[in-house]
Amino acid sequence: MISLRKSQQRGHADHGWLDSRHTFSFAGYYDPEQMGFSSLRVINDDRIAPGAGFPTHPHRDMEIVTYVLEGTLEHRDSMGNGSVIRPGEVQRMSAGTGIAHSEYNASRSESVHLLQIWIEPEQAGLPPGYEQRTFDPAHNRGRLLLVASPDGREGSLTIRQDAFLYAAVLECGQTVIHAPEPGRRAYLHVARGEAELNGMPAGPGDGAKISGEREVRLTARRDAEVLLFDLP
Repeated sequence: MISLRKSQQRGHADHGWLDSRHTFSFAGYYDPEQMGFSSLRVINDDRIAPGAGFPTHPHRDMEIVTYVLEGTLEHRDSMGNGSVIRPGEVQRMSAGTGIAHSEYNASRSESVHLLQIWIEPEQAGLPPGYEQRTFDPAHNRGRLLLVASPDGREGSLTIRQDAFLYAAVLECGQTVIHAPEPGRRAYLHVARGEAELNGMPAGPGDGAKISGEREVRLTARRDAEVLLFDLP
């Protein structure tokens, strides 16, 4: 079964410096039908104005993955980490027993476009953690590249949940296939471009809950960038 949700059905908050689209209930946006999917709790599609950002704020017991699509994002946290995240670089922050961080647009002239993803951990009360990886853009062109996994296999980020995150950049006409193991579910987010999901058209910002499918077949109708979650 595939349940497709169009981009315009998402929650929306425009704070001037921040334009955010919420796939699932978040902050002032509440939809009891959209509280997450399996362990996937948040996908926020954020655009931050030049020189603006989130001041220092706390989190607990959440695996937070930041995926930058355009621009640069400056990160600082209470563990002493400081970095700039660019397209091709993905960050994982395990909030655990508590962490505080800030995120700012590192440019004074260009906006930054990012996805912030929250995944519920298998266990609460774990120590905080941080990891950032650079992924060669050539490695996810025309294929599903493993970006995050429970055990860090294939050079992926390590998340504290039985969840796998794949990313793919597809040229028009290219197809990738993922076969979830029996009993597992999947979630698709189209970050850019247009794709077909098992023959169903999906555009930028669209998402799909997938369960009971023997395979997930994605074909680009235009050049596209997609994220695919394999979930318990």
